[in-house]
Amino acid sequence: MQRRTQRKIKNLFIFLFVFAFIGLLIVSDSSHSFALFPKAQLGNSQTNPPCCLDTTKPENSLSLSPTPHSPLPTPKPHPLPTKLSQWQDKGNNGDYFTDIQATKFGYLIWSKFPVKIYIETPNLNTNLAETWVKAVVQTVQEWNEYLPLQIISTPHQADIKIIRKVPPLQGNPPRARSALATYELYIQDNFLRHKFTILLSPSQSGKFLQAASRHELGHALGIWGHSSNPNDALYFSQVANPPQISPRDINTLKRIYQQSTSLGWKLG
Repeated sequence: MQRRTQRKIKNLFIFLFVFAFIGLLIVSDSSHSFALFPKAQLGNSQTNPPCCLDTTKPENSLSLSPTPHSPLPTPKPHPLPTKLSQWQDKGNNGDYFTDIQATKFGYLIWSKFPVKIYIETPNLNTNLAETWVKAVVQTVQEWNEYLPLQIISTPHQADIKIIRKVPPLQGNPPRARSALATYELYIQDNFLRHKFTILLSPSQSGKFLQAASRHELGHALGIWGHSSNPNDALYFSQVANPPQISPRDINTLKRIYQQSTSLGWKLG
């Protein structure tokens, strides 16, 4: 009887030990899985930033309408816009041109100026709507210092449309984005053209709304890529104190407009 009791006690201890060991494995595995997705890293991916289209494959987003029957134009450079040709960076701050993506049609360069921009008036009360539009207009005026831009009131004539709308979720697991810029190609009078749509999330306001608008306009004007420097407007992530347009941004823009593109040229 005593031996039987000792055996039961021994078996009980073995069971409890095995149970406790398995429990530790389960807890350890759960903690490790959670650590794979720390919140601090969500939305901070350089290759697939939260604000914008996946810049690794931008051509996946575009359409060409109508389908051209003639060969696409041979890529070649356009004359440098006057404001960019006059730009000189006395501080020699450098650029991030090597991080810019060229599409299979060449760089996303505008050649017909001024670039026409439509800013949608949001469906808000008058004061809030005016505040939102005013904030976005300010960023258009900032870029107008370097490229000729014109704000228009008719969306169908716009080269760039700016809309207050939640961008679609991105990634797996899905994550929200503060803004999004997409483009499409089309044929007009036998010339290859492009146009942009910018979505700005309603959750953005104040300096963060302006930062998002400034950033996406940079994409729409040709900077189809990101900077790794938080002092540039085209930095890949949102920061606590958003920067203005930097000399590096403009140096990069100028180099882009010196490159070849099929956009803005007549089909062969």
